Amino acid sequence: MDFLLDPNLWIAFAMLTALEIVLGVDNIIFISILVGRLPEHLRDKARRLGLGFAMLSRLALLFSLSWVMGLKDDLFHLLGQGISGRDLVLLFGGLFLLYKASHEIFVEVEAREEDGPPATDAAVMKATGNRLFWAIIGQIAVIDIVFSLDSVITAVGMVDQIGVMVAAVVTSVAVMLVAAKPIGEFVDRHPSVKVLALAFLVMVGMALTAEAFEMHMPKGYIYAAMAFSLAVEALNLRARAKRLARAAAQAREAQAT
Repeated sequence: MDFLLDPNLWIAFAMLTALEIVLGVDNIIFISILVGRLPEHLRDKARRLGLGFAMLSRLALLFSLSWVMGLKDDLFHLLGQGISGRDLVLLFGGLFLLYKASHEIFVEVEAREEDGPPATDAAVMKATGNRLFWAIIGQIAVIDIVFSLDSVITAVGMVDQIGVMVAAVVTSVAVMLVAAKPIGEFVDRHPSVKVLALAFLVMVGMALTAEAFEMHMPKGYIYAAMAFSLAVEALNLRARAKRLARAAAQAREAQAT
């Protein structure tokens, strides 16, 4: 137990946990947006399952480190560019994320009014909800593998103790479980924030696709751009809330007179 008194171990644990949480932001956003399409009573279950898959995929990859690091070896060459197993995972994951985020933006911006009236038969609604639930869980599981691969390779570069990696992954997923619901509810309440989050996922998909071709795009740039956009949107939300408050106050004054 003496190793628990090693300050270097705790510093590595804190740094890796923080990194895992930061790298999990895009995962939380993806899960929150997909879960928002489910009936209210299924959303918490889908969030827990989605983040559970995220933790299991990270742990599975951590316990197969030799295989994960072997994914960095070239499988074949295309136009003079070596393509590894990791590159293929990032490429297909990035393309999937680009397609999914673009489709969700189209649904949110253009196709919302084209949706048909909701089914009123309880059995039909339950069957539809169950099919949609498992379809969404499957999509979350696919993208979890992509995000987990990137996260685990980063973790291996920072820490060489498997116990510290496992503890950091479990802790970061616990934090994300707490944060996922309020983030999802906030995104659902504000359609403009939802579109902004989807645009963020498009950027992440582009970064993953570029990474597959050895064009490294530091995630710090993406997060900085997203933080700036969120700050601007926060000002817009505050201004909108003040306008609504003034309008409500004027309506009350008009009724009083």
